[in-house]
Amino acid sequence: MFELRLRVPQAQVETIGDALEALDALSVSVEDADAHTDAEQALFGEPGMPPPQPGWERSSITALFAQQASAEDAARLLLAQDFFTECEVLGLQAVADQDWVRLTQSQFAPVEITPEFWIVPTWHEPPAAARRFIRLDPGLAFGTGTHPTTRMCLRWIARHDLSGQRVLDYGCGSGILAIGAAMHGAASVDAVDIDEAAVTATQLNAQANHVTLRSGLPELAQGQYHTVLANILATPLKVLAPLLCAHVQAGGSLVLAGILERQTLELQQAYAPHVQLEVSDAEDGWVLMTART
Repeated sequence: MFELRLRVPQAQVETIGDALEALDALSVSVEDADAHTDAEQALFGEPGMPPPQPGWERSSITALFAQQASAEDAARLLLAQDFFTECEVLGLQAVADQDWVRLTQSQFAPVEITPEFWIVPTWHEPPAAARRFIRLDPGLAFGTGTHPTTRMCLRWIARHDLSGQRVLDYGCGSGILAIGAAMHGAASVDAVDIDEAAVTATQLNAQANHVTLRSGLPELAQGQYHTVLANILATPLKVLAPLLCAHVQAGGSLVLAGILERQTLELQQAYAPHVQLEVSDAEDGWVLMTART
């Protein structure tokens, strides 16, 4: 494996990236060329907010090639192009062989929800203190226990008696909240999502964790539930307010996540015609909001 490194101005990043892919690069990654210096620029926004700019002023592009000759040919061909005039080849070097699967797995350790409830990847043994644990590997669907919103929802589940309850997980992603509810005594769990890939992931994860639940598209959710869980984002949560509240039976619980602290008031206002939302938990700038009907 060989690594070709380039320095590219923002305006040329997309063109150079497309060219590298056309030249059979196995992968192309882009980073801030000024990272870890005083000139480093933040290039991300909060959920629902646009990034402050389309790209870094100067980017480092790294392209991986299977053969040294392929990387050398790519560098030579790029240097000959008019669009490469403001770009620079920084170097080409061999990349040591590594067990990439093991390296990736090492980055994901068991996640503590409570001292007795954990999320455990399949390549780890559960901690000795874990009385309950969900087996879940990082995947495409949102919700693997590593994000504060997921952890807060699972903490709420672990601290409430769901015995005999009918529970709805709306926007189920990986199905992690539905699985957690089933593990904590819920008699019936429906997990719905607009993404069919999420529905499939939920089914597979439920089977892997030996719990029974129903998963499907949103029309699967019918009638009222003792507990309704929705870990989405603030904007869709506001739109869904009448629907989600209609699914909560009298005396039931509504549990919402995916909400930034600064969005608390607007969620309370959106739900005010239906329920009184309160902040029940907070972590890393995110809040968990709940209500009793």
